[in-house]
Amino acid sequence: MEGREARKQDIILAGVGGQGILSIAYVIDHAALDEGLNLRQAEVHGMAQRGGAVQSHLRLSSETVYSDLIPRGGADMILSVEPLEALRYLDSLAPWGVVVTSATPFRNIPDYPDLEDILERLRRVPKHAVADSEKLAKEAGSSRAQNMVMLGAASPFLMLKEDGLLRHIENLFKPRGANLADINLKAFRLGRAAASS
Repeated sequence: MEGREARKQDIILAGVGGQGILSIAYVIDHAALDEGLNLRQAEVHGMAQRGGAVQSHLRLSSETVYSDLIPRGGADMILSVEPLEALRYLDSLAPWGVVVTSATPFRNIPDYPDLEDILERLRRVPKHAVADSEKLAKEAGSSRAQNMVMLGAASPFLMLKEDGLLRHIENLFKPRGANLADINLKAFRLGRAAASS
C-alpha cells in the first residue's frame, strides 16, 4: 500500500450470553467490508450458555490479517455490554487502547463483586467511556437495545464511518419491523451522544 498508511483496529467484544454480541459483530463486520477492509473474527465463545460469559476477537485492517486472535496487550478497544466482563479483559488492552463499557451489571453469579469498585477500576483506564446502557435503551424504546447503545458509545472510537454502522443496524433490524429498526437506531444515537459528552 504505497503512499497510504495502513489502517487497523483490534477489538475484543465482551458480555454475557443473550446480550446481543453477535448483532454488534454483524454491524461492525458489514460496515468494515463496505469500507474495503479485511476482517477476521474469532469464534464467539460462551454463546450456547445464556447468561454465561461471551467474548470474541474482531480484527479489522486495510492489510491482510493473518490471525483471528488479538495478542495479549494488543487490543485497541474492549467493547463490553457488561462491566465485569470489561474488567476481565483489561490485560488484553494496549496502553493506548480504549475501554467502552456498560455501567449496567448482569448479575449472573451469586457473589457478583461491588459494582462501584468495578466501575472505579475501569475509569482508571486513561481512555474510557462508560454508558448507562439500560437507561438509554429504555429511553430508545426497549431495554433489549443495550447492545446498540454500546455500539453507539464505541462509534466515536471506531475507525468506521458512522453512516455505514447506521445502515447495517437498519439492515439487521428492519426485516423484523420498522419500529424495531427505529428503536435500535435511536439506541445507537443515544449511546454515541453519551460517549461524546
